[in-house]
Amino acid sequence: MARNVWRKSSRSGSTGNCVETKASGGAFCVRDSKLGDNSPVFGMTREDFSGFLRSTK
Repeated sequence: MARNVWRKSSRSGSTGNCVETKASGGAFCVRDSKLGDNSPVFGMTREDFSGFLRSTK
């Protein structure tokens, strides 16, 4: 995964209502895609991000 690039799920609908993620060092950042740069950004460890992915599947 390219670092410092926001990525949205390929399963995201055309309305854009989804979360975006990016790798940042050894952690991940998550934000609301519809708010873009105005969205709050939440930082997660790799372990937290893995749990987040498991819970959303």
